Amino acid sequence: MIVYLKNINDFQNEISTGTTYVDFYADWCNPCRMLGQIFEELDEKNPDLKVLKVNVDTFPELASKYGVYSIPQVNIFKSGQEVDKFIGYRGSQELQEIIDQNK
Repeated sequence: MIVYLKNINDFQNEISTGTTYVDFYADWCNPCRMLGQIFEELDEKNPDLKVLKVNVDTFPELASKYGVYSIPQVNIFKSGQEVDKFIGYRGSQELQEIIDQNK
């Protein structure tokens, strides 16, 4: 499931249960769009996958809070706690391995 954050007040609720991949992105960022397409492909193969898309231009305070200085950046949360993150584009196979490691 891919969810686009629409309200900053929803952020904590979205990451509070299960494993959530928070994809910090911007519409103008080509690697961000490419990573977004990979997440969409993997969403079909991973029914439990949850991706929260956070636009850094819309929510700069969240980007600052989570140390986003380069995009795309994906922070991985388990039950509301940040457990890992990565910066930059990842291909389908590498991203699937990351998902498998964080189940």
